[in-house]
Amino acid sequence: MRSYDLAKRETSLVFFDRGVPDVAGYLRLMGLPIPEHVQKAVEIFSYNRRVFIAPPWREIFREDGERKQDFDEAIRTYDALVETYREYGYRLLEIPRGPIPERAGFIVQDIVQNVVPNSGE
Repeated sequence: MRSYDLAKRETSLVFFDRGVPDVAGYLRLMGLPIPEHVQKAVEIFSYNRRVFIAPPWREIFREDGERKQDFDEAIRTYDALVETYREYGYRLLEIPRGPIPERAGFIVQDIVQNVVPNSGE
């Protein structure tokens, strides 16, 4: 939420790797109820309704010091996040699998076409 407040001061685009709705998604994944204060935070800290999401991809998936989930848990997490973001009215744009330049190009093209004002002029 601190990052959200800092980002509001920026005049350029800001990307978030995670958002407040992720908290609700992780609670859903664990089978726990979503408390009222989390529901309220999701409403207060809203993001652009277009959200990029990277699906689990077995060929590049690796467990490491930061990623402790196995692939099956990553799939369950993805499903919980998809359901949660959609429930809160976000439009999910799945990043296609492929080489990094193509994936980045997909994101940039979408932003230019749909987010940046007057980008077509």
